[in-house]
Amino acid sequence: MLGASAVDGLGDGALAAALPLLTASLTHDPFLVSLVSAAAYLPWLLISLPAGAIIDRGDHARVMWISQLGQALVVAALAIVIAAGAASIPLVIAAAFLIGVGEVMFGNASQSILPSVVRLEQLPRANGRLNIVQTVSESFAGPPLGSVLFVVAAALPFGLDAATFAASAVLIMTMPRRVETPPAPRISLRHSIAEGLRYLASHRLLRTLAVVLGLNNLAGTLGTATVVLFATRTLGMSEQLFGTLFLGSAVGAVVGGLVAPTIVRVLGELPSIIIGAAVMAAPFLAAEFVTDGFQLAGLLAVVGFAVVLWNVVTVSLRQRIVPSGLLGRVNSVYKMVGWGLIPVGAVLGGWVAATWGLRAPLPVAGGIRILVLLVALPSLVGGMRALRQASIDPNTQQH
Repeated sequence: MLGASAVDGLGDGALAAALPLLTASLTHDPFLVSLVSAAAYLPWLLISLPAGAIIDRGDHARVMWISQLGQALVVAALAIVIAAGAASIPLVIAAAFLIGVGEVMFGNASQSILPSVVRLEQLPRANGRLNIVQTVSESFAGPPLGSVLFVVAAALPFGLDAATFAASAVLIMTMPRRVETPPAPRISLRHSIAEGLRYLASHRLLRTLAVVLGLNNLAGTLGTATVVLFATRTLGMSEQLFGTLFLGSAVGAVVGGLVAPTIVRVLGELPSIIIGAAVMAAPFLAAEFVTDGFQLAGLLAVVGFAVVLWNVVTVSLRQRIVPSGLLGRVNSVYKMVGWGLIPVGAVLGGWVAATWGLRAPLPVAGGIRILVLLVALPSLVGGMRALRQASIDPNTQQH
């Protein structure tokens, strides 16, 4: 699984830099730029629920490699169109949406399969290692490579991404597992989805975390949807250097992946969650004062650290608490809430940038994140207290 994540992350990182650059080469309209970002995440809102039910019915690994092959075909087709000089904003939006559909299936299945690969007590460490591997390939290696390849020929980074999707699919097909995850009973799709909804809705801690994640992601995307325009037009970064902006986030994320399990062990889960949420907000507020790309990269390093700390704690919690037969559906509901607002944030970010300037989305995002944490704090404390008071095995706990 680590090998597949590394290969997939390299292509995704190249795409993360190349897609905004391609969009900015086709339009300077902040709203249109934000629509591409919105399209990539819209599937989390539209298909996450049925995706979870489908994942729980079958082999998680099979869902993963089929999703990767589908993404490979979409990106390869986009590369051909770019090479032919026929790229357009509507086409890029459509491609971003289809890639997002594959990511919904792959992302839900990959988090659901991990408990069948490692033991429950190893989940924080395993999630930390996965974050490190993904960060090194997706943020250290991929974006600079994507930027350089885009300058050489716009289609090259998309061809690279298509190849890495295909290679990742092959690696997943041969991935060993500790135990096989039993499929969910064959009930109606509607009833299957309802089970996942009821579980999350009745679990105070997971429900609160999902809402906090959703609003945090809305704010984060509001702040970064037009960052390619802010970096290249306001801060004066070149296209070649734009990909290096991701290195700041990568450094922070790698540090977070290394130390997050220790932080959780020493401080506990709740303090780690609160620290992660607070630290995610502060750099966005400070972005009001940045004057060059290096300063912005430094702030993104802090954000990267906090995001990984949050992810290691909350993902491990879900994997430990939720019964295996429900994990795919609960993950899908959780991510629908947590990621479904990202397209809204992207569109709002485009509107804020067009109305108040390219710098404005960043401090607005920071303010929203601070407000969300303050409002959610009592529910987080109460939910964690209720979880601690439960004296039954988390794997059999029903809500």
